[in-house]
Amino acid sequence: MSWRRPSLPTAAGILAAAIAGAGLALGGAAIFGGFGGKTTTVREVLGGAGASPASFSKVGKSLSINDIYRRDAPGVVQVTSTSVVRVPSDPFFGNPFGLPESEQQQALGSGFVLDKAGHIVTNYHVVQGARSIEVSFSNNERMKARVVGTDPSTDVAVLKVSAASRALTPLPLGDSDAVRVGDQVLAIGNPFGLDRTATAGIVSALQRPIQAPNGDEIDHVIQTDAALNHGNSGGPLIDASGRVIGVNSQIQTGGTTDGNVGIGFAIPINTVKTVVAQLIANGRVEHAFIGVQVQPITAQVARIFHLGVTHGLLVEEVERGSAAAKAGLKAGTTNVTVAGESYRLGGDVIVRADGVAVGSLARLRDLVAAKKPGETMTLDIRRGGRSKTITITLGKRPGR
Repeated sequence: MSWRRPSLPTAAGILAAAIAGAGLALGGAAIFGGFGGKTTTVREVLGGAGASPASFSKVGKSLSINDIYRRDAPGVVQVTSTSVVRVPSDPFFGNPFGLPESEQQQALGSGFVLDKAGHIVTNYHVVQGARSIEVSFSNNERMKARVVGTDPSTDVAVLKVSAASRALTPLPLGDSDAVRVGDQVLAIGNPFGLDRTATAGIVSALQRPIQAPNGDEIDHVIQTDAALNHGNSGGPLIDASGRVIGVNSQIQTGGTTDGNVGIGFAIPINTVKTVVAQLIANGRVEHAFIGVQVQPITAQVARIFHLGVTHGLLVEEVERGSAAAKAGLKAGTTNVTVAGESYRLGGDVIVRADGVAVGSLARLRDLVAAKKPGETMTLDIRRGGRSKTITITLGKRPGR
């Protein structure tokens, strides 16, 4: 069966097979620990007159899928984590035969080599609760891995293996801020345990928010139609130059299937770079935290309620003991509805943070995320019809 896509010509070296699979439901999305849809396995075909490999179009040059696969696939690994889970007793007979009340479970995922020191990047949920972790560079080669650090808030984990540097193929990292909708991408991973499988597609959307395993929101996520399935989690999303631009993490299931339906999500590599650097240096990540819930205002709301500004964020709630509470930020007290949207008025309106206009929650989050706990942030606010400037010493995001 041939694989066809208008923007990518069919290649003699591409074999496609439809495989149904299962994922783990998470609020309409599947978050993979162990990624159905079309799976494309890239293999080398030698000889054959007229054979032309599928390629990614790029200004000034054209890279074949096979070229990218040959270069990057050796740096993609399979991650198998083993955990021990408690087995509930029979509700009627208990445990009369003394059978074990716990059993081992394995989760399957992917990862990629970061450097010659043996650091490997994967998803936090792939290794969450693991008692032991093994990394496979091929079907017949396994080695133990230890956890260097994890960050549930971004679903990123760093492992380390003891391997000779010549055995490791680090993947080059790209710039996720330069990614555009329509860019062609390649995912390499281990869906259903089929090692080093490649699937290709495009970037279908940007700036998607997804939920991290601990309930926090991950911003600026890359959406792709490259087929991701159970086992792809933690593997690289690669651009047309062979650079990693994201870490594959979740798929949208649409409520009709647990497999791939053409919408997958990858954590942007620029986020991953920041997190990984802290994990390698300290074994943990500390995220700055301000402690407010806010709602963007519209020009209509600002005009109707005479807020004195045309943009900003209504402070609707201030968490007790947070940096915002200590700085004296005031929350709204009166609920109103305008054009079907609810707002809580009477509190502060944040207009700028460190001199930068903030008209969306994502913008404020970005500014806070660029700082460390203990650093300060200056907020320009409107309170009671007057402008005011306050300085906040940022706290640390509570553990979840």
